[in-house]
Amino acid sequence: MSLAVELAGWTGALLILLAYLLVTSGRVTGQSLAFQLMNLFGAAGFTLNGWWHGALPSASLNVVWMAIAAVALWGIWKRKRSSTSAI
Repeated sequence: MSLAVELAGWTGALLILLAYLLVTSGRVTGQSLAFQLMNLFGAAGFTLNGWWHGALPSASLNVVWMAIAAVALWGIWKRKRSSTSAI
């Protein structure tokens, strides 16, 4: 189990760093599905790892990070849905 938690934490770190690299280099926007999904799953990995290690400030921060990504994903989904129904 400990190995899985460590893997989740490192995968989360890589996803968030990759998302930041892609948005900073202009390859994706902050409103892109890819960016928000990388943030959501990256923060989930960090949350699991932080909770496992008792790092509650880190885990709490990443719960908020996930919530921000989830709200952004909801907005992306709503915009896509409204643009397809307008056709």
